[in-house]
Amino acid sequence: MNSEINISAWHREREGGDAAAKIFNFQNLYKAYISCRRHKRNTYHAAEFEVNYESELLKLEEELQDHNYKLGRSICFVVKEPSLREIFAATFRDRVVHHLLYNFLEPVFEPIFIDHSYACRKDKGIHESLKYLRLYLRKITKNYHRKAYFLHLDIKAFFMSLHKQTLFDLISKKIKNPELLWLTRIIIFNDPIKKFVSKGNRLLFKKIPPYKSLFHVPETQGLPIGNLTSQFFANVYLNKLDQFVKHKLKAKYYLRYVDDFMLISDSQKQLEEWRSAIILFLKEHLQLELNPKKQILEATDAGIDWLGYIVKPNHILIRRRIVKTLKKKLFQMNQMLEKYFCATANGQLLLSPFVKDPPLETIEKMLATTNAYFGHFQHADTFRLRTHLWQNRFGKLKDWIEPKDDTLECLQIKTDFLERVGRAGG
Repeated sequence: MNSEINISAWHREREGGDAAAKIFNFQNLYKAYISCRRHKRNTYHAAEFEVNYESELLKLEEELQDHNYKLGRSICFVVKEPSLREIFAATFRDRVVHHLLYNFLEPVFEPIFIDHSYACRKDKGIHESLKYLRLYLRKITKNYHRKAYFLHLDIKAFFMSLHKQTLFDLISKKIKNPELLWLTRIIIFNDPIKKFVSKGNRLLFKKIPPYKSLFHVPETQGLPIGNLTSQFFANVYLNKLDQFVKHKLKAKYYLRYVDDFMLISDSQKQLEEWRSAIILFLKEHLQLELNPKKQILEATDAGIDWLGYIVKPNHILIRRRIVKTLKKKLFQMNQMLEKYFCATANGQLLLSPFVKDPPLETIEKMLATTNAYFGHFQHADTFRLRTHLWQNRFGKLKDWIEPKDDTLECLQIKTDFLERVGRAGG
């Protein structure tokens, strides 16, 4: 292709032993773009970028190599689930740069992370942490024949409390490449409140406590929630805590997911001592403090609330809040689908069950949402729950989707609907 020839010629002209070109080159940016696109391809900004991705990547390459790159305007909004949180979403263009930096930093830090931190890491995640939590419980209780205790802790407003200079110092101890440090500094010390556009219900911003908002914390601290780099930086920052718990406190059974972490012991007194040591360590080394409202020390047989699951000795349940949220979403979906059904005449539904089909994209989004919840439910003992939800809460949605099989682990779009919209067999 002519574009490929032009790009190669452009590279030969720019590259000439330039240190920046070895990091910020088209190949590395293209790899970052593909990784970023994998998660954000259906968004408007991703589609806009994709139309001219070659020229967009070349612009980024030039800006980065010349040190003229500046972060763009973030989109600020508030999400209500699982709790009110302020989000500063970077532009797709900046997300590509985030992935570029992550691709260089992750291989350096991954070997020094402990095995049992589970957020934003390959082959980890919530469900892997759940598996090891159950394994820990079986080991320490001798298959639930002995008493054991757990200490569940949470860091108060972690992303807003994180100190930027401390984070940068932690990274600069492992990363010596000046180009990577230059870009790392730009991303860490960026203040998104100086350049953003708000979206959604603005009244929700007033409901967020000041200590949980970038608008109210000092400029020297806080990272925007929702970006890949912020998630990765959380692991870098809290790695010091992980090392302290594992190698100084010698805690054998310890798990962490972002700022949620848990220790398990057969001694309640030992857990209390560990908590005191952790409080002191966080204050002296990371300028953080525990959330006073989220410190749970109980016997393991009482059930452990961990990342949306209730882990009991012989079974796993789903938190009621998550089930309630799905029921609410299903109700909203059915309200949206109401307009595709015929109006009633004297209280009687007209003969035709519906006027027209909704757009395929609408049903696909609804299917993705419900399957995400059902996928989460698969890791707990929830067959009866899934059956109940399907029979009693899906309502009109059943006209367009159906269970893939009798296990009710996954749903799919009905074939006859796909045929009507010309997507059968697709």
